[in-house]
Amino acid sequence: MKEIKAIIRPFKLDDVITALHKIEGLPGITISKIQGFGKSKAKDAKDAIRDGLHDYVEKVKLELVVNNNIVAEVVDTIQKIAHTGNPGDGKIFVINVNSTIKIRTNERGEEAI
Repeated sequence: MKEIKAIIRPFKLDDVITALHKIEGLPGITISKIQGFGKSKAKDAKDAIRDGLHDYVEKVKLELVVNNNIVAEVVDTIQKIAHTGNPGDGKIFVINVNSTIKIRTNERGEEAI
């Protein structure tokens, strides 16, 4: 199992979710609205938000835990659909998941996702 975290531009969210819905076996997605900055520290970003002394850019974070057999398809889909070619498109992180427990049923492992 892998956890996939993707930070993308907010205006790409609907397109990415629509594409991910087409992947068979996709268990679900957690979506969070976030703020942050990359290497440029959001300087000169058209959509920068000033908070105190620092600039931030609004982004959306997707979090998914998926079976190994669909990791590549999920990552490729997010990368393809979220891409604009401009700085600030975001990042995708793939992290090993050692254990998963479904609270309601006590299922464990791949059955829990």
